[in-house]
Amino acid sequence: MVRFLAPAEVKGVALLILNRPDRASDQWMWTPALQRDRHITLQDRSTRFLGTDFTFEDLEERDVDQFDYRLLGDDTVDGAVCRQIEARPRKGKTSQYTSTRLSIRKDNYVIVQCDNFVKGELIRRVRSGQIERVSNIWTARWIEVTDMRRHSRTVLRTEKLEYNVPMKGEDFTVQALRRES
Repeated sequence: MVRFLAPAEVKGVALLILNRPDRASDQWMWTPALQRDRHITLQDRSTRFLGTDFTFEDLEERDVDQFDYRLLGDDTVDGAVCRQIEARPRKGKTSQYTSTRLSIRKDNYVIVQCDNFVKGELIRRVRSGQIERVSNIWTARWIEVTDMRRHSRTVLRTEKLEYNVPMKGEDFTVQALRRES
């Protein structure tokens, strides 16, 4: 569950993503201005999220078992030595991207760059920065997405973050999505 607190035009918007091991995730979005929730269909996953450069697919957790991987070697991103890994969706799995190249820091295993391709063309780059330890978990405090086709970018900054907060199953329902936090 992700709930946006700022800027004002997206305040209160919430996104619920339920990951499924055997199929695509289920996604719902609550829009307080319209007082309605909307199920995000599989064909809508490649659309832009609230006019940003993120797509709905970019916001969901990736099931590592839905991809095949290949080690490409080492590279350097922003001065950090990284392993480069290529991920391709397994046969029968859906993604708007035909391949993704991940740059994972060797020292803390954080993904600092993710290049998404469609038929060999780089269409989206996701970069992470301000890597800090939060509750002993290496965390990127900002994520920048650049849409190579539109020549636009969006930066998401995390100002408040808590891990291992006790929660209940009913906190992850469409009804909970509608609640103000």
